[in-house]
Amino acid sequence: MLITHARCLARVDGDGVTVPLGEQDRTKWNRGQIDEGLGLIDTAMRRRAPGPYQIKAAIAACHVQGEASDWAQIVLLYDSLLRLEPTPVVRLNRAVALCEAGWQEPAMRSLDALSAELRDYQPYHAARAELLSRMGQADEAAKAYAIAIALAGSPSDAAFLRQRAERPLRTAT
Repeated sequence: MLITHARCLARVDGDGVTVPLGEQDRTKWNRGQIDEGLGLIDTAMRRRAPGPYQIKAAIAACHVQGEASDWAQIVLLYDSLLRLEPTPVVRLNRAVALCEAGWQEPAMRSLDALSAELRDYQPYHAARAELLSRMGQADEAAKAYAIAIALAGSPSDAAFLRQRAERPLRTAT
């Protein structure tokens, strides 16, 4: 939680619209909180029996160490988390990590497997839209963004999704 909170000043822009992790200004992150959080994670991981909270903390740590998130490591951590919490949302998060790691086909297979369980879950449609956009499937991406926007829980979430939908296709990761 401390590491996640350390990024709060970079999470939204001046209009209150969400800024994705990879686009956040890391100079706005609270390094003191990050360092404290990393120390707590290190202590917890030394117990050699990590539970779901320790794994989630390790995932958060992967986002703040180095100049960019270590997506391959994050996929491995989600694999571990799935053994403890085999939920649709954890599987969705793993699919997002696969996409960010550049493994688009496995990510799409994972998302397709979740379509029935998460059909009314806005983050599922947002993740699917982003992946389809990266795969160059503009029409399908637009449909997925429209569903995600319709399911958005707040005006700022809807604004963020509209911004994403209006971008040119992202065919590189």
